[in-house]
Amino acid sequence: MKISAKAEYACLAVLALARHGPDAPPLRIREISESFGIPERYLVQILLQLKGAGLVTSTRGASGGYRLARDSSRISLGEILAAIEGPEPATREPSGTRRPAAAVLDPVWERVRAAERDVLDRTTVAQLAEQFSPHEWII
Repeated sequence: MKISAKAEYACLAVLALARHGPDAPPLRIREISESFGIPERYLVQILLQLKGAGLVTSTRGASGGYRLARDSSRISLGEILAAIEGPEPATREPSGTRRPAAAVLDPVWERVRAAERDVLDRTTVAQLAEQFSPHEWII
């Protein structure tokens, strides 16, 4: 499994929002950007994708920023990756275009992909946010 920098930044941004808390004022892009070294212009695009996927909401104005759209226990890493990377692409050529002996490996690769999806779908943002002590977060 390959995770792009963009997907990792998206995960970090969502974690920052989770740690910030639902009752806190919206978190500004600059705060997330400075904490994780993510270029602001790039982070804006990532947050727009997350907003389009219904994972975050935004508030405009001087006291505006971003919040999670729902409780962090109901947002999985799988959802974040799907919002940024899109649907999972097929990773292998159809069996008919490869050597017949290679087809014996197809079920193994599918089980590996299914296990990855399962871990990502069962891992919530809340679980990850609980793993960090407050002093590890600069926000």
